[in-house]
Amino acid sequence: MRVYGVTGWKNAGKTGLMERLVTEITARGFTVSTVKHAHHAVDVDQPGTDSYRHREAGASEVLLASGKRVAVMQELRGAPEPPLADLLTRLSPVDLVLIEGFKRENHPKVEAFRAEAGNPLMAQENSTIRAVASDTPLKLDVPVIDLNDTAAVAAFILQEVGL
Repeated sequence: MRVYGVTGWKNAGKTGLMERLVTEITARGFTVSTVKHAHHAVDVDQPGTDSYRHREAGASEVLLASGKRVAVMQELRGAPEPPLADLLTRLSPVDLVLIEGFKRENHPKVEAFRAEAGNPLMAQENSTIRAVASDTPLKLDVPVIDLNDTAAVAAFILQEVGL
């Protein structure tokens, strides 16, 4: 499976770039799935729903299915967070998986960078970052692409993965 990441510090524009990339790449006829890392507890289920009640009762996994979507919620219950490689095996085959976050994993990435956020660049310290999508000109050893030029960032990623 072809994978490519978007990484960066908080408020760098990662999620907006991911959203635009999914729109751009699917418009080019490719299938895309995403993986998003969260540093905080997340719950896609709501208290009071049947599926929430199943989990609260102790179910290890709850699969919720409807005519529009399927969601699988797995409770770790103290087990370690699964590594990215294990998470990827759970996805159905697609042309490209875009990964938001997971900055320490070994897949190739584009770093989202906004000068106003005041964070240091990761690209100078992280060899898995192949380009920087920036809102300001930068002189780096990797390509720098305008953060707002989604078509250019998409073209770079698609070329990198051979699509």
